[in-house]
Amino acid sequence: MFTAFLIKYAEIGVKGKNRYIFEEALVKQIEFALSKIEGQFKTRRTQGRIYVDAVSEFDFDETVAALKKVFGISVICPVVYVEDEGFEKLGKDVINFIENVYPDKNKTFKVCTRRARKNYPKSSMEVNADMGGIILDAFPEMKVDVHNPDIELNIEIREKIYIYSEVIPGPGGMPVGTGGKAMLLLSGGIDSPVAGYMISKRGVTLEAVYFHAPPYTSERAKQKVVDLARFVSEYSGPINLHVINFTDIQLYIYEKCPHDELTIIMRRYMMRIAEMIAKETECLGLVTGESIGQVASQTMQALMATNEVCTLPVYRPLIAFDKQDIVDISEKINTYETSILPFEDCCTIFVAKHPVTKPNLKVIRQHEQNVFDKIDEMVETALKTREIIKVQ
Repeated sequence: MFTAFLIKYAEIGVKGKNRYIFEEALVKQIEFALSKIEGQFKTRRTQGRIYVDAVSEFDFDETVAALKKVFGISVICPVVYVEDEGFEKLGKDVINFIENVYPDKNKTFKVCTRRARKNYPKSSMEVNADMGGIILDAFPEMKVDVHNPDIELNIEIREKIYIYSEVIPGPGGMPVGTGGKAMLLLSGGIDSPVAGYMISKRGVTLEAVYFHAPPYTSERAKQKVVDLARFVSEYSGPINLHVINFTDIQLYIYEKCPHDELTIIMRRYMMRIAEMIAKETECLGLVTGESIGQVASQTMQALMATNEVCTLPVYRPLIAFDKQDIVDISEKINTYETSILPFEDCCTIFVAKHPVTKPNLKVIRQHEQNVFDKIDEMVETALKTREIIKVQ
């Protein structure tokens, strides 16, 4: 039935002279998303619209599902387009469209015409009125309701004539690739995959780093993180996942530092390592899933202590979210069930019974000196021996 999709965007439309950059990025992301499914498609942009034309047989539901994961799309409209062969022929095409799409005709409707081609012999209002009469003659059980119709029938008169009525919400945001690149600290929890999704929604390309602590964390825990990265990559595009062996560093900190400060000092070294990889891979910032007050290491004082070791900006998309808000998004992007699998990660295996919630920076710096004799060498070894997994 449907031969194409009309893609509408929202925020891109308010851009100025650089709008074409965002449009081209969106077309590129649409083409990448559709390359993973069956069928051949041709994507083109014209007059503030993007059209995806099907040039072979395709699965409608699979195609819509793929498009709903492309950031930058605000609305997806399945379209039938016809050649302009006069108004009488257009009337027959519209009747045929309603016949096929709406088996139940006991509905209210409204016709909305957009006449981009100004040399068309009828005005938009004339098309609306005349087409409404044709529909009522063909289907007497239908009624007009211009305020709250069941069916809003759209007719766009361009080089061809486009007919559509279904409006499927897209994910919104900005096309991936238009907002720079960032390094996501990815754990096996609920928050960090959602943070990756949220920052990607603003057009940011992702790299990711995971801190693995064998034998305290298992291969299944590592696979869990790879799976989470794969879910995020459905929205963000391919992700390079850097797996750091953090065991020796953790054990050394555990041996040399006060136990109530373990989490803060370990996180400071995680941030240092993540920033080193970020600079190496030309990332413009770090991304974490932290939210104020959620756990002991995410109080304002603790966040300030972990931030201090970074020169790159640290982006925290979830900083003011309640846990339930985060869970809702994780369920929407299919990461929740994987996140709650009961495998330990390196942040949970060496946890003090009563971790400090308001760390004193001077004290943290002083106690950190206990590990200075060997820690730099350990960090260098961890970076050299890291595993890089391409996730897509």
